[in-house]
Amino acid sequence: MMLHAMEIQTARKKCQQDMMFANVKRKTMDNHNEHLDTNKPVKKAKSSNANQESGSSLNSENKSAHAAKPGLPEPKASEHQSLDTAPRDSWEMDSGFSSEASPPASGRSSPCLSSCPTTVVALDCEMVGTGPGGRCSELARCSILDYRGSVLYDKYVRPCQLVTDYRTRWSGIRRHHLHNAIAFAQAREEILGILEGKVVVGHSIYNDFEALELLHPGHMVRDTCTTRHLSRLAGFPRERCSSLKILAGRLLNRRIQVGRRGHCSVEDALASLDLYKLVEGEWERELQSKLRDEDAPREPSFASSNHYMQDEYWPHDVIADSQ
Repeated sequence: MMLHAMEIQTARKKCQQDMMFANVKRKTMDNHNEHLDTNKPVKKAKSSNANQESGSSLNSENKSAHAAKPGLPEPKASEHQSLDTAPRDSWEMDSGFSSEASPPASGRSSPCLSSCPTTVVALDCEMVGTGPGGRCSELARCSILDYRGSVLYDKYVRPCQLVTDYRTRWSGIRRHHLHNAIAFAQAREEILGILEGKVVVGHSIYNDFEALELLHPGHMVRDTCTTRHLSRLAGFPRERCSSLKILAGRLLNRRIQVGRRGHCSVEDALASLDLYKLVEGEWERELQSKLRDEDAPREPSFASSNHYMQDEYWPHDVIADSQ
């Protein structure tokens, strides 16, 4: 009896061990199948990015494999789509460009780098002479164009002092132009409202700023009279400051400031704007590089006295020996 009970207990333990081993084996197989199932879409996505034909053959093989094994779940189309688009989405996020559109081409006529075209305006002013002999210059007309060359502002301005020289040969201003002209204070307020926050293009533009009694930030001024890029493009010496008329004739094949009517501020502003566009890309890149250099922390000069210990911190015996 006792021997029979021991045999039964031994057989029961063996049966339990066999069941445990079968459970472990089944779980291992399930995990392996799940691993294979989740890896198939990834392989398909990678191969489709490398070669479209191999991707289609893998797709057909995956379908046949799932058909042969009905127990395995077939991957969804949305899973394939999300895995296929993931590399493209991450590239668009990191690079800033869309995969459906090529990056913008750079060139002389490309939009400026430090500002967009909506922030660029061209300015030109015409002055008349006041005071004894007409030696004092005062604003008589101001024209402002946008980046496309459309007129934003063009008004005659009444000088504060009595006009003694209209300078018609250069200014194009005649007596009747100032009959209904607006006051200088009003014109200045209107002009400042337009120029605020704008990159201002002009030729010898600081003369215009002086007539407007205006101080504009230097990094937002583009003076076509002083830039070396236009001089180099025209084949002139680097230090030469050419007139607007010469540059327009040489680079734009355009005749301006001709005839008895004198200068026209709209015509001159447009010429300055078109000259700026010729060298816009390289000019803006140069300015951006200068601004980055100015913002960069300065390396300490090791010849500076700031790197030496002040006398009050030297030991007394060293100071005594030096004396």
